[in-house]
Amino acid sequence: MAPRENCELPLEGWGTLHLDSSRPRVGNSWTDSGTAHDQRGLKWRPEKDVRHVLIPPGFVSMLREHLETYGAAPDGRLFRTARGGLVQESGYGEVWARARKAALGPEQRASPLGARPYDLRHACVSLWLNSGVDPVEVARRAARSQCC
Repeated sequence: MAPRENCELPLEGWGTLHLDSSRPRVGNSWTDSGTAHDQRGLKWRPEKDVRHVLIPPGFVSMLREHLETYGAAPDGRLFRTARGGLVQESGYGEVWARARKAALGPEQRASPLGARPYDLRHACVSLWLNSGVDPVEVARRAARSQCC
């Protein structure tokens, strides 16, 4: 997730996250630093590239509220564990599974839609395209250099 200074969160309208790095969990045997997470550039992009991701007004409001309630970590991360650490994939996977169970009926839960948070990206792009949104606009919203 983008550090606080990489977020444009206006009081109204769409916002933007400026993503400039990633911190994947690869295991301490595979990093130069000996830590479980490696500081890297963005996947499939040039080393210093920045990905500009538009976020809808509802998400902007949620992020603003989250920051007002919890603040950012000392290194600027928007989300952290109760002890200030990195949120692990097992942690958000567990929360995601509980949220799906609470929000969806049994038939919807059985479908692959939204099985992982990333699946919603594909669903959203498909919805926009099927709704008649211009493919160039869809690519812009999805922060892609070309349509997928």
